[in-house]
Amino acid sequence: MKKITILGLWLIMSLCQNKLYSQTTPSTPVADSITLRELISTLERTSSCKVYTDVALDTKVPRSEKTLSVMDLDSFFEKSPYKASVYGDKIFILRGQKIDTSYGLHFPSKEELAKKNEQEEIVIQRTAQSYNVDYSTEKAASENKIYSIGDKYSAIKKKQITLKGRITNYSTGEPMFGVNILINGSKGGGSTDKNGNYSIEIPVGRQKLDIHGMMVKPTSRQVMVYDDGILNIEVMEDVEVFEEVRISAERTNKIRNAQIGVEAIQTSKIKNIPMVLGEVDILRVIQTLPGVKTVGEASSGFNVRGGATDQNLILLNNGTIFNPNHLFGFFTAFSADMIQDAELFKSSIPAKYGGRISSVLNINGKEASKEKFTGSAGIGLVTSNANLEIPLAKNRSSLLISGRTTYSDWILGMLPDDSGYKDGSANFYDMGLTFSQKIGQKNILNIYGYYSHDQFAFTKNEKYAYDNMNFSAKWRTMFSSKFMMNLAMGYDHYDYMNRDANDLASAFKLSFDINQYFAKADFTLTRGDHNINFGINTIMYNVDGGKMDPWGDETQVVPAELQREKALETALYIGDEWKITPKLTVNYGLRYSMFNAMGPRTYNKYTPGMLPYEETVIETVDVSSGKIFQTYQTPEIRISGSYALRDNLSIKAGFNTMSQYIHKLSNTVTMSPTDTWKLSDANIRPQKGWQAAGGLYYTIPRKDVEMTVEGYYKHMNDYLDYRGGAQLIMNEHIETDVVNAEGYAYGVELSIRKMSGKLSGWLSYTYSRTFLRQSDKQIPNPVNDGNWYPTNYDKPHDFKMVANYKITDRLSLSLNLDYSTGRPTTVPAGKYFNTATNSMQVYYTDRNTYRLPDYFRGDAAFNIEPTHNQAATFHSKISIGVYNFTGRKNVYSIYYLNEGGKINGYQLSIFGAPIPYVTYSIKF
Repeated sequence: MKKITILGLWLIMSLCQNKLYSQTTPSTPVADSITLRELISTLERTSSCKVYTDVALDTKVPRSEKTLSVMDLDSFFEKSPYKASVYGDKIFILRGQKIDTSYGLHFPSKEELAKKNEQEEIVIQRTAQSYNVDYSTEKAASENKIYSIGDKYSAIKKKQITLKGRITNYSTGEPMFGVNILINGSKGGGSTDKNGNYSIEIPVGRQKLDIHGMMVKPTSRQVMVYDDGILNIEVMEDVEVFEEVRISAERTNKIRNAQIGVEAIQTSKIKNIPMVLGEVDILRVIQTLPGVKTVGEASSGFNVRGGATDQNLILLNNGTIFNPNHLFGFFTAFSADMIQDAELFKSSIPAKYGGRISSVLNINGKEASKEKFTGSAGIGLVTSNANLEIPLAKNRSSLLISGRTTYSDWILGMLPDDSGYKDGSANFYDMGLTFSQKIGQKNILNIYGYYSHDQFAFTKNEKYAYDNMNFSAKWRTMFSSKFMMNLAMGYDHYDYMNRDANDLASAFKLSFDINQYFAKADFTLTRGDHNINFGINTIMYNVDGGKMDPWGDETQVVPAELQREKALETALYIGDEWKITPKLTVNYGLRYSMFNAMGPRTYNKYTPGMLPYEETVIETVDVSSGKIFQTYQTPEIRISGSYALRDNLSIKAGFNTMSQYIHKLSNTVTMSPTDTWKLSDANIRPQKGWQAAGGLYYTIPRKDVEMTVEGYYKHMNDYLDYRGGAQLIMNEHIETDVVNAEGYAYGVELSIRKMSGKLSGWLSYTYSRTFLRQSDKQIPNPVNDGNWYPTNYDKPHDFKMVANYKITDRLSLSLNLDYSTGRPTTVPAGKYFNTATNSMQVYYTDRNTYRLPDYFRGDAAFNIEPTHNQAATFHSKISIGVYNFTGRKNVYSIYYLNEGGKINGYQLSIFGAPIPYVTYSIKF
């Protein structure tokens, strides 16, 4: 076959030669000096060949005694630094390198390539195919070859084409996220998404692609571009920045992308950030971002741009996480080892997401390598974890297994004897599983499983336990290079069981659970300058509002159970990202959501124009199973745009409306194991909100420094607030203890990020305010007389710093600084005699008119990576750090006791001293 190929190449070259000599008899001698422009003109005029070069046309070719012949160009250029290659009817004149044309016009099979050179792999793809699914196992791995892109015989001639592909790790085959692929000598290019995919506009002709990014060894690829096509690329990992800290929002995309208020995080690049007790925690990292706040220590719940904790939709592999906490909120309920990346949408929420009015946190599980067995493990003072990546069929299927457990009882054992918790216990574990299978050339099936369990007891008579469970399957297929579909379905579950037997006469067991089944069909279509996304989502809710059972033989508790709630939430959506001009991009969409509350159910109707009370009930309605008794439907608008003032400077603006049909009932500002969830119904309306935002984005060329400033205003309606003395647990008619409030929030966020180099990290500052008021005229005694008051999580000033300094390739220092205004609180102002109860009672100030002391915390860590040898079987890492190294007693809350006729106040601090830690991890 090789002989036939060379023979075919010889015949074509002979054809070029014959035509050349048919015009010139005898052959034309070369002058003492000749410019490359004159040389090319002569060759193209006297033959049917087309000449391509990257050498300046005014360059003079050295004197040569050889004649000007296509067949003997090598001899002609032997005294010059240039090389000529003939491929078909094409001649390439390049500086110092030749093109390997030994394959001729025949594209060899994989078997032929393997026989020729087992160490080199070439991809030459002539038509645009799926760049999400249909990947050859061959990758463009050489800097010295020129890869042909598209059909050179295509009748349609273009000046600019679309080049797509996937960038993967040479060693593991894993997709590389956030890798820049830039066109040498121009300002064009792009970067890879979370699946390693890229898509760039590139001029036809010979081009050089420069490839670089965090944890990637800089490299390049040479291409000859004819038409739309694919180039899949393998890159080497740069061990000098192994596991370096980075929050990723790639510079080019940050400037050009129409979305505003979006943060992207890779868990593989947050390993060095100091965390409480040394545990890597994705939610803790999110809390360091601008616009994201938390009420204090020991809380994994977070507030985004003035929203409550239940107004954040947390998705793990398309499933919903209702309680993302472990160990009183010290840890996140899922291990970082089972997560690939995460995206937080603070505004510009895509049309395919809905169900919450504040933010969406989309977490994607990690897929195991399909090429080789790898794993990792870690041990710390509180937790241990292990992670295995198992190829089942090379390049076709794989299995990831991840698990984590704790041994934290010793922490409670160190508490003072009079704390009441010294004999307590606390432990948790979680596990994750991901199965991935390629089916055919255009299909991938992913199956995800996740389970977590917590249990703790402050005393032997007071115990708590709760569970998260998710199962989902996703099918991804490509109908064509421009039309892709994702189908997903699954099941989500959350429950808790609490037992209190401190008083034997009132000992009880309290339980709650929520279950939901979901199905999603999502489509992506690319047509010219439009990237269209549309689909349908549906969720079937099944909520057990609560059950109380007696515990023990001496209890007098009467069994009680709230009725189940069922509902169906469905949404249709369509969105479009339109690149109107190279500088102007607009993202717009519409989501239409519908919520149907269903039976079996019994509910009360109340007197119109009056608040729900037991005295205002006018009718009790019984609804049969499956019958819809209340429907809410809402159109939701999404629009945002970006305009590039310069290549490194852009402005953005956006507006979106949201609806939320499920509510968390809680008497705390954090997430707790006694929180319950309530569906909207005939008496509880859905929450609604809208947000307008704008921003300025700037990057410093060649410094990899990104600066952003964003401002926003948000308004909320039917925010679920509580009446004085509200009973939230086991309340059969919760509508009698809640009221609808309205709220608004505004703020400005500033961020500076340095992505690479010896010093990396980010600074963020947020100024924001959030207010509520009970404006319903039906409320007889509204909070603060119906005036605006700050929420419990209103903290105007918030400053965060995360930094990592590489001392050497193996040693680094990490530092966190966290400062914020103290959160609001309500304090007692005195006592008065209540004639109605004939007793002294406490008089409180208006709600949230005082504040706790400001919060400040500093953390530091020293990181050691003993080996960076890429060929080593094991890579280990040791982190030695201190959480709260200043030992500041930050106030978590205040409480008051009536002691000897006086009301005394006390402050509660979670960590009032430095917390040292040591963690050891290994990767193999």
